[in-house]
Amino acid sequence: MLKIVSVVGARPQFIKAAAVSRVLKSAEGVNEILVHTGQHYDANMSHVFFEELEIPRPDYNLGIGSGTHGAQTGKMLEAIEKVLLEEKPDWVLVYGDTNSTLAGALAAVKLHIPVAHVEAGLRSFNRHMPEEINRVLTDHASDLLFAPTKTAVMNLRHEGIPEERIKLVGDVMYDAALFYGKKAELQSQILNKLGLKPKEYVLATVHRAENTDDPVRLKVIFDALCEIAGEIKVVLPLHPRTREALIKSAMYDKVASSICLTEPVGYLDMVMLEKNARLIATDSGGVQKEAFFYRVPCVTLREETEWVELVELGWNFLTSPISKETIIAGIRYNYINHDRSEHYPYGKGNSAEKVLHFLLK
Repeated sequence: MLKIVSVVGARPQFIKAAAVSRVLKSAEGVNEILVHTGQHYDANMSHVFFEELEIPRPDYNLGIGSGTHGAQTGKMLEAIEKVLLEEKPDWVLVYGDTNSTLAGALAAVKLHIPVAHVEAGLRSFNRHMPEEINRVLTDHASDLLFAPTKTAVMNLRHEGIPEERIKLVGDVMYDAALFYGKKAELQSQILNKLGLKPKEYVLATVHRAENTDDPVRLKVIFDALCEIAGEIKVVLPLHPRTREALIKSAMYDKVASSICLTEPVGYLDMVMLEKNARLIATDSGGVQKEAFFYRVPCVTLREETEWVELVELGWNFLTSPISKETIIAGIRYNYINHDRSEHYPYGKGNSAEKVLHFLLK
């Protein structure tokens, strides 16, 4: 029996884990132990995801919650170590680039338990992003690195990662997009609830600390979105951190009167909003890809992206959030521009099967 401990903690990881866990569950001789760190603990950002994605309830819910990067990662490291000492798995599987990812990898490697990293090799080359530090450290601690794209493979090679550790498997989020996109069409009522018509709104998400914790960038982004909302409806599921920042900066009332704000939505509702948007404006790595999967143009509110392929293919437009005019111009241009490549760089929707293959091998 192959025992695998999977560590998750945030919404993007729930999605990736759903695709892989479904394959692990169907495999003979594999036992998966699911550990939820509690990094995303709001009901709309955690519990509903497990229900909609049909992920088994976590075997361990560590309930760490929020905190500074050091405090949160340290608490996770201590709690995950206790789980690993008790379970003694053959592999620890970590996803993406959050503090949960790094804590899971560090706890395992210090106990000499092999680590496999799903979504390895992504680089924004911006060391000011905590996610970038998490990615790099996790990759260099891992024994198997599951890269989603050829670009990710090249990044790992350039950093001297041994070739035998690198496995090009494609993107497990594409697996999830194919599976749950159909389910969302059948189950989600979010368009009716918000009075939205397909292709007649912009979907926005803003949550990264570099945007929410910088008052200047926060004002620039939301001034731009409010102005765009005068031309086309803007829908924004509001992250708790962003809500607090808007209230603190005395911008909340203005934003709420211009933009259609909602609470954080479940995964199937988010998929439905993404699929039917005319354009998506976001600072999220996962949403950038989901926009591409559903063939919706995306304006990324950052200086760089890990998903350089999307920029090269014309589906993703990088817009530095340093001026309102730049953001508005980027959204307006991509709202009407349709010159985009049909090339698909993320595999064929069978990435989870490849992950299982290499773990067994």
